[in-house]
Amino acid sequence: MAKILVVDDEATIRDALLQLFEYEGHEVALASGGEEALGLLEETDPQVVFLDVKMEGMDGLEALRSLRDRDPRLEVVMISGHGTIETAVEATRRGAFDFLEKPLDTDRLLVTLRNVLEKRGLADSVEALRTKVESRHAIVGGSFQIRRLLERVERVAPTDARVLISGENGTGKELVARAVHRLSRRSEGPFVEVNCAAIPSELIESELFGHVKGSFTGAVQDRSGKFQQADGGTLFLDEVGDMSARAQAKVLRVLEEGVVTRVGDDRSASVDVRVVSATNKDLEGAIQEGQFREDLFYRLNVVPIHVPPLRERREDIPMLVQHFTQRMAEEEGLPPKSFEPDALERLVSLEWPGNVRELRNTVERLLILSAHDGITREDVDQLVAGPTASAGIGSQLLEAATYSDFKDRAESAFILQKLRENDWNVAETARSLEMPRSNLYKKIEKFGLQREE
Repeated sequence: MAKILVVDDEATIRDALLQLFEYEGHEVALASGGEEALGLLEETDPQVVFLDVKMEGMDGLEALRSLRDRDPRLEVVMISGHGTIETAVEATRRGAFDFLEKPLDTDRLLVTLRNVLEKRGLADSVEALRTKVESRHAIVGGSFQIRRLLERVERVAPTDARVLISGENGTGKELVARAVHRLSRRSEGPFVEVNCAAIPSELIESELFGHVKGSFTGAVQDRSGKFQQADGGTLFLDEVGDMSARAQAKVLRVLEEGVVTRVGDDRSASVDVRVVSATNKDLEGAIQEGQFREDLFYRLNVVPIHVPPLRERREDIPMLVQHFTQRMAEEEGLPPKSFEPDALERLVSLEWPGNVRELRNTVERLLILSAHDGITREDVDQLVAGPTASAGIGSQLLEAATYSDFKDRAESAFILQKLRENDWNVAETARSLEMPRSNLYKKIEKFGLQREE
């Protein structure tokens, strides 16, 4: 059922359209002029307006502009007994969906209404999807730290200033980057993400700038890079501190000149990209060690935003738990269980070295494995704060019978924690531990370490 507003100064036309649309099951409101229609807009909240062009007082084209100004999503069908090409063009320019001439044909009216509602239904679906995506990437919390972070995001987002987001793994740096994009004038453009730590150093240039066919082994066709894919939008360089020195030099050139050159090509292409970066490293320390370019750092770090670890905003944990519980019930079909107050208190007391990402995984585990409709402190102690959880590491180590057993337990707990911090990315964990990847795989197998699901 649609909500329809009919605006015409002829009572016979209003009555005829009222009878037609009500017979089809729609809710109809009537107005005899533009001023009356504007007065009814908020009260009736129509989805479609059938609007006469020639009326006393405010004419239809004036009313069309005012109606669309108040509700840009409103679909307006113009009707006229004195239709001209010029009037139809002007109505379309002002946002009218269609232009119908009197005498009105019933079939044409109903087909036009169906087309309007199909378009409106698609728009509603897109808006629902946008809302769902924004919910998935929401920054949840009411602590002072989060309020201050959101205030900075809201200030910098409408500008084109580059942003450097710092914080530990799992704190939500990507969410901040997406919020900057969503609140910017580029929000309708692409948001392109590159994890610089996950791409081998020999491929990072091709990934960022693209390549031409034959430029290296495996380059079987031309390919655009992430900078070109993000043209008109935002490029998010995650873990930018892991970028190779050569790639850093080329990124610096793009930021300075606004052009990219694909690997193996001698031609440049202009790009209009806002760069938002993130890192869990101390880039100023990396500059001192010669691992990161100082000039690139200052180009990226126009506006710094630090995302606090979860242990510094514990008051947000109950809100995050509720958020994750609701999302998992809606999107993943998990049972919508409640958390008892003592369970929340226990969760708040834990250290959360894996930050929000670890908390999310923990909530999912509790929803799946707890045997009750209400999750209790005992559930948390059994399923979270047990032998593999950071809160229980100390007591577990002290239970070791021998020094060798103690070393194994300590090594197992340490490696498990590093895997969690890196979201079980073995290559990234091996790099952070300065350990060959093959050795790390052997340790995982030796200690029987498994990712918690």
